[in-house]
Amino acid sequence: MEIMDTSPYLRNLLTNRTHVLNGSLFSAFSYGIASMAMVFINKAVIMQYAHSMTLLTLQQIATALLIHFGRVTGYTKARELNAETAKRLFPVSLFYNANVGFALASLKGVNIPMYIAIKRLTPLAVLVAGFFTGKARPTTQVTLSVILTAAGVLIAALGDFSFDLFGYNMAFISVFFQTMYLVLVEKSGAEDGLSSIEIMFYNSFLSLPFLLFLIIATGEFPNSLSILFAKSSSISFLAILILSLVMGIVLNYTMFLCTIVNSALTTTIVGVLKGVGSTTLGFVMLGGVEVHALNVIGLVINTAGGVWYSLAKYQQKKSKLPKIMSDIEGHRK
Repeated sequence: MEIMDTSPYLRNLLTNRTHVLNGSLFSAFSYGIASMAMVFINKAVIMQYAHSMTLLTLQQIATALLIHFGRVTGYTKARELNAETAKRLFPVSLFYNANVGFALASLKGVNIPMYIAIKRLTPLAVLVAGFFTGKARPTTQVTLSVILTAAGVLIAALGDFSFDLFGYNMAFISVFFQTMYLVLVEKSGAEDGLSSIEIMFYNSFLSLPFLLFLIIATGEFPNSLSILFAKSSSISFLAILILSLVMGIVLNYTMFLCTIVNSALTTTIVGVLKGVGSTTLGFVMLGGVEVHALNVIGLVINTAGGVWYSLAKYQQKKSKLPKIMSDIEGHRK
């Protein structure tokens, strides 16, 4: 039987595939922009307000209140809290807050270029975690590109003249926790059918008891609130703080969306690529650092690895189209 190219079934399938690809690119691009902006905003806030755990708590409160208001008014389609779902997502929330908490702590002593360099080790950690969680083995090109990206990180880090042991340790621990929650978010989105907004809401809600305990246990509270109220008279600080709260919401949404639509590994590679611009700006902004030849060499290698990964993933998606066409033909026959 002859197969017509104008088949509505074929057109609809190809249209849906185009929408999926466009959605994947948009989610990845949005996360990259938000992530790059957030590094500088957090650094600017931390330079004036060193109580990182209190800052994280405020970001989570703002996120939970906004999503709750959107659900009540009908602007979002997030479902109500479910005890079983909350129980399954508790590890996600725990790892997320640990990641952000250690990341903010590392920014106190590590300059932006080196902070980004260390965080770029996350793709390699996600790749290794995939082997232990039973995920399908990535292609050789994807594996080599991630390894090349990590090699560039190590070379760039050798040129750091302002080495801060505490800051480096905090950043490395942050990489571990970021890896864990990205893998869990990807699994939750696939198995539980949760949207990025719903995961955000559960994450913020579950975070609050944990964060309130930490700000009390670490001694930040109530001194951190007193300092916050004192600094709130400064318009410039207040503007940066509000921007930090808003961008915290935007970053979480785009990060969860990118992880669900694409994958945990893609989310980390997007972070690597956006780090190119962040690193370049970080040399001259918010406490610029001296440029070393190793930094430049490492950055070039790191960028090459990121571009290689992007091309490898594009080829993977492109190679699936002939198989889909073959399946369509078999179905029509």
